[in-house]
Amino acid sequence: MATPAATTVLAQQESTSPHIAIANAADISVIVIYFLVVLVVGLWSRPCVLSRCLFIGSSLGQVIVQRCLSGKNMSHVKAGCILCGYLKLLPMFLMVMPGMISRILYRDRVACVVPSVCKKTCGTEVGCTNIAYPTMVVELMPDGLRGLMLSVMLASLMSSLTSIFNSASTLFTMDIYTKIRSTAKERELMIVGRLFILGLIGISIAWVPVIQSAQSGQLFDYIQSITSYLGPPIAAVFFLAIFCKRVNEQGAFWGLIVGLVIGLCRMFAEFAYGTGSCALPSECPAIICKVHYLYFAIILFAVSVTIILIVSLLTKPIDDVHLYRLCWTLRNSKEQRVDLDAGEMVQGVEDYEEEPAQEKETNCCKKAYNWFCGLEQTGPKLSKEEEEALQHKLTDTTEVPLWRRVVNINAIILLSVAVFCHGFFA
Repeated sequence: MATPAATTVLAQQESTSPHIAIANAADISVIVIYFLVVLVVGLWSRPCVLSRCLFIGSSLGQVIVQRCLSGKNMSHVKAGCILCGYLKLLPMFLMVMPGMISRILYRDRVACVVPSVCKKTCGTEVGCTNIAYPTMVVELMPDGLRGLMLSVMLASLMSSLTSIFNSASTLFTMDIYTKIRSTAKERELMIVGRLFILGLIGISIAWVPVIQSAQSGQLFDYIQSITSYLGPPIAAVFFLAIFCKRVNEQGAFWGLIVGLVIGLCRMFAEFAYGTGSCALPSECPAIICKVHYLYFAIILFAVSVTIILIVSLLTKPIDDVHLYRLCWTLRNSKEQRVDLDAGEMVQGVEDYEEEPAQEKETNCCKKAYNWFCGLEQTGPKLSKEEEEALQHKLTDTTEVPLWRRVVNINAIILLSVAVFCHGFFA
């Protein structure tokens, strides 16, 4: 078996390229259809619908990439993503409609309009929509179901937090810390990653007052606004990496940096001045805060695309040998692809090799400590042939034609239903 460090390094070879790995023409065709339909429906209905749809590109982050890397084959990866897409259609019926019912049932609390009454009820003067769902759960459900529902809500929250913490820890440990200490062993990387998660937990707790004050305490508006400020540059990089092979690392880097700076300026200005209300408008400068955050997302996306293209055109392009099957124009190529950081990968595998197992027996406490920290030896060192076979298996994107057609048809159906829901309910 492969060591965890070697497996992690080999598995990241397909994900560390500046372009996004797409298996075949059918996969890219689905993405093309999606963006075209989103563009037409978004411009036809409302620009804010288009801005919300663009955020789907930014959701292709490390959290989803890590899950996809654990798939058995490409069909399993696409089927898992499609299943999650179908589940994402349920919030309309599980969140929005119960919220509307709650406003009708509890007009004096959830649907309050007098600022003083809202402040007394839920601590926020602009409204009490944040307590709509918990109020229904507490008031309407019997004791047994009430506890079960609260447990489900907490479990879903914990699942989301652990996914984010794990992904952030992996990014910091593998992409930043290894640049600082290139000779770090697996044990050290494990400890650093867990300490980084503890730091993230502390920052998250300290950020709670900011969430309570941002967007006048409206949690859903806060989530949407933060996504509008930070998501569009990521969506721009993913979009151009697939459809424009001229994009390079320099363009992607400066596009992300400029987009991040612009988004942070808007976010910090809004935090400093507040969003205001109809009775008490915010004093934030109009050029910064008067543009709605969903329209701001469209502007930020366009700026990020422009910066990425300009910088990429002014710098050296990436050779085609590094882009085979990673972008639209080279999707059907059969040549062997060479990773840009192939040398670093080989060196990384050597650096992350575990130390030889000691001959002496470790005591029970040491074994328990290694088991708890995930530092147990998982198998012998692989030979070069075994490593090559493992690498080929990890990077193999072939699919059974039947299941490829099934998942691609389901993807088109899912995208059509999602775009219809955006256009109809908006």
